[in-house]
Amino acid sequence: MTGPRFLCVGTHHKTGTVWMRRTFHKFATEQGIPVIRIGQKFDMDDLPEDGPALLVNWSSTFPRELLDRDDVRAFHMIRDPRDVLISGARYHLTAKTGNEKWLARPRREFDGMSYQERINTETTRTGQLRFEMHNKHKTTLDEMLAWPYGHSNVFDVRYEDLINDTDASLFREAIEALDVGGFDKERLLEFYWTHSMFGGLKEAENLKGNVKSHIKSGRTAQWREGLPAEIAQDYSDAFGDALVTLGYEADQSWVSVCANNESD
Repeated sequence: MTGPRFLCVGTHHKTGTVWMRRTFHKFATEQGIPVIRIGQKFDMDDLPEDGPALLVNWSSTFPRELLDRDDVRAFHMIRDPRDVLISGARYHLTAKTGNEKWLARPRREFDGMSYQERINTETTRTGQLRFEMHNKHKTTLDEMLAWPYGHSNVFDVRYEDLINDTDASLFREAIEALDVGGFDKERLLEFYWTHSMFGGLKEAENLKGNVKSHIKSGRTAQWREGLPAEIAQDYSDAFGDALVTLGYEADQSWVSVCANNESD
């Protein structure tokens, strides 16, 4: 096989990970393509000598030396961090810890409580958002900022664009541009459609199990109504520059959109 044969797929926490994981994992399983999770113990020798492989990391912390390889291409997705904050704070209150083991792990910095226990000690939504903002959310945002945007081997997309990709034209553009050998493009497009909110999951009865617990609406720009004014200002003070760096805002004037949102 000549040309690229390894496809890296990376997202971040609460940026459409379940959607991409189901799309690519289920496709690879059907096609008999090995799936390799890229973690801290990954070694280049773990890559198969022949044939295609799907390489995944749901924090997008791929080694740079992997992304730089001529036989590697990568699909990477981010989401408006303010919506990530809202989604994360909601999810972490009640998520089943069997799927999110880190949520149940006792933490020294929380006096032995787990993350889930600690966020539940906040009795107001404002408190929950503020706690999330300076903990898991900060880690996720740091990972987004660390990504090598503009890399020639990478196709970067935004969740906001993909969730409105109802004719699958953007996803098609991505997989055709990446052009990884051994990946049936048309079949992959079918899996993408099947696991999308505008396709196979459009009907509520198709939202089951882990997918249902992760997805509530999938709407974009939830922050406009969902961020209390004081949290919007706190966010701007702490992470406003990150929104500019990631291209979601040109300055901090967005805070005024939330000026009339009440705190609890």
